[in-house]
Amino acid sequence: MNWLLPEYIADALPAEAARIERLRRTVLDHFRAHGYEFVMPPMLEYLESLLTGAGQDLQLRTFKLVDQLSGRTMGVRADVTPQAARIDAHLLNRSGVTRLCYCGPVAHARPSSPLASREPLQFGVEIYGHAGLEADLEVIELALDAMQALGLPAPLLDLGDARPVRALLEGAPSAVVDAVRSALGVRDPQALRTASMALPKPVQGGLQCLLTLEGGAEVLDSALNVLPDSELLRAAVRDLGWLMAHLQRMHPQLRVSLDLAAMGGNDYYTGACFGLYAEGQTEVLVRGGRYDEVGAAFGRRRPAAGFGLDLKALAQGLPNEPLRAAIRAPWGADGDLRQAVRAQRRIGETVVCVLPGHEDEGEEYACDRELVLQGNQWTVRPL
Repeated sequence: MNWLLPEYIADALPAEAARIERLRRTVLDHFRAHGYEFVMPPMLEYLESLLTGAGQDLQLRTFKLVDQLSGRTMGVRADVTPQAARIDAHLLNRSGVTRLCYCGPVAHARPSSPLASREPLQFGVEIYGHAGLEADLEVIELALDAMQALGLPAPLLDLGDARPVRALLEGAPSAVVDAVRSALGVRDPQALRTASMALPKPVQGGLQCLLTLEGGAEVLDSALNVLPDSELLRAAVRDLGWLMAHLQRMHPQLRVSLDLAAMGGNDYYTGACFGLYAEGQTEVLVRGGRYDEVGAAFGRRRPAAGFGLDLKALAQGLPNEPLRAAIRAPWGADGDLRQAVRAQRRIGETVVCVLPGHEDEGEEYACDRELVLQGNQWTVRPL
C-alpha cells in the first residue's frame, strides 16, 4: 500500500493544520513583542556542524544521509537549539544580549516516547549573553506566558538542575555517564544501580538519593544533607531556591515541583532546567533550561538559556475549533461580482465561490451568509 506513511509520521488535515498555524502565529507574535528575533536555520547541515558538541541522545535521533554534491555526510536536524547557537556564535557574533526565536519542523530517527511524533514542529526561544538567573527566570516566564496565550490551562512547572548529576559523575567514563543518565531519565532504581556499579559507593548512594529528592522547597535542604558536598551542588540549590522564590511571588497560583533527578532531557543542559505539564498529562509540553556550553562547540562560549515545544503536540491537546464563518458566493465572470468578492476578502472575510455543479456539496467552512445580486448591486445577506 503505497499511500501508507512511516511509523510515527502523520499528515495534518485541514482542521488540525489550521489550528497549528493559529498557534504558530500566536506564539511568534507573542515573542516578537518580547524582543525575540525570528531566525530560520536550514533543515540539513553537514553532520560535523549539526552534531558538534551534541550528546549521544541527539546523535541517535539524527537522520544521516550523503550529500550528492559533495559526497560528505549530512544530517537532518533533530533539534534547532545547536543551530541557533551556531547562528549566535558565527553569523550574528554580537557582544551583548541576543534574543532569538524560531519555528520549524525537525526529524527524529526514533520517537522520544511511545506517543511522540518523529516530525515535531519545534518552536523555541534562546537568550544569549547573560549568565545571571534573570535570563533563566525570563525564559520560564515566557514559557508560562506562551501557555496562557495559547489558551492552555495553568500548567505544572517541574524544576530541576543538571549540576547535581554532573557533580556526582565528574570524571566517570562516558559510557557510564550515558547509562546513568538513561536510568535517571526513566527513574529506574535497579537500572541506576546496575549502571553505577563501577562508581565509588558514595556516588552510587548519591545517585539513588536523587530519585527521592522530589517535592517542594524542602527538597533543597534535603539535598544538602544527603548528597556529597560540592560547589556544583551548592550552586544548584542556591539557584533553584532563588528561581522558586521569584516564581512563587510573581505567579502565586503556579504549581511548582522540584526534582533533582530531572536533567531536562538533553545532554547539553548545564544549570537549571524545567518542564511544563498540563493537568493530568504525563507528556511534557515545554522543555527548557540553561545550556552555557552549546556555543563553546562552535568556538564561542556564551551564556545561554531557552526552551522548546512541539506545536503539533500542543494542537492535538486543544479542543476542536468551530468552523470559521464564511460567505458563500456564486461563481461567475461578471466583473461586478468579482469586485464584490475581492472587496469582502480585503476586509478579512472568507468568501467561498461555489463552482458550477457543486452547489449542494458540504464545505470546510460554515457559510452563514451569501453574496446575492439585489437590483444591480451585489450585497451580503444572512443565510
